[in-house]
Amino acid sequence: MVGDSLRERGKARRREAILTAAYELFAERGFDATSIADIAEAAEVSPRTVTLYFPTKLELAMEHFNAFVDELAAALHDRPAGQGIIDTVEQWLREQGDSQSKFDGPYDRMLESNPHLKGLCRERLTDVVQDGARLLAEEQGWRPDDLAPRILAATVASVIGELTHRSEPGDLERAMTFIRAAAATLQPG
Repeated sequence: MVGDSLRERGKARRREAILTAAYELFAERGFDATSIADIAEAAEVSPRTVTLYFPTKLELAMEHFNAFVDELAAALHDRPAGQGIIDTVEQWLREQGDSQSKFDGPYDRMLESNPHLKGLCRERLTDVVQDGARLLAEEQGWRPDDLAPRILAATVASVIGELTHRSEPGDLERAMTFIRAAAATLQPG
């Protein structure tokens, strides 16, 4: 129905306005110094509208990153039969590079201005990558607590962090060559 699609587009625009306002204000003033009322005013909505979309300020701040890592987790768990973890990570990174979000710039500035939020992002990424390490261990026949999947997961997490915040043409290829070489040296016997 036309009314439903108009309503959905209106909701999407309000959500986008709230996210944009929040990321810009968090970058300019800092996370702690920015209130829900400040975000509402900048987004031209009521404070109640902000909290309907995002119940807490932290959920608002982490929204973009949580969506990002949820996509990685889904890619790892929903990969086609026979597709390896490393190939899945590479495919996911390529898709991320092809689909730059309008929030990337403001979000990156927000993280640079608020190191504690950047730390929370690292923790969240580590959780997902550790899950990937468990899947990699299963794939390669290693025990989940073996050094090989843990060290490879740490390498992949670092690569993801670097590529998503500062990436130049050719970096993904160099990073994947490094990861594949590291994985080859970790193979048993």
